[in-house]
Amino acid sequence: MNEMTEEIFASCKEEIAKALNHQKNEYQLLRAGRANPHILDKVFIDYYGVPTPIKNMASITVPEARILAVQVWDQSQVKNVSKAIAMADLGITPSDDGRVIRLVFPILTEERRKEIVKTVKKIAEETKIATRAARRDALEMLKSMQKDGELSEDELATCEKEVQKLIDNAGETIDEVCKTKEKEIMEV
Repeated sequence: MNEMTEEIFASCKEEIAKALNHQKNEYQLLRAGRANPHILDKVFIDYYGVPTPIKNMASITVPEARILAVQVWDQSQVKNVSKAIAMADLGITPSDDGRVIRLVFPILTEERRKEIVKTVKKIAEETKIATRAARRDALEMLKSMQKDGELSEDELATCEKEVQKLIDNAGETIDEVCKTKEKEIMEV
């Protein structure tokens, strides 16, 4: 293998890693009947004209398994934070006492758990699509190199097998992460 093929493999590995990272981040945002501070990661507050994530303006704790407590550092912003959480459509209604915002996660019904599992599977499939796109890009570059005479047919075949190995390993990882999340969600 030459330097160019190494760069193609590195690029392919990087794209696969990005896809896997995205899958894990998306799974953190899904709630499984217990409080998870990551559910607030995509909630932003207009803080003096600047969209600011909640985690940058409050401490988020889990005092009980199904309760999140959000302690806003700037007390004048408690109402704004509470309103932003309510508008974020998380399926949880915030309650505040003027100092602390509490989010009580309801116990998930069997039906809701199954809906969440469908979302988990959809995210896994999207991740697989992203890895297949990385494979397609890598194979196109390798075939282009072969056309230009930089790779022989045997080298191309070897490289294609290596790229496929990367995709197969990524697929196994995607399935494992998906099964783990499914199990977590279906756990009562």
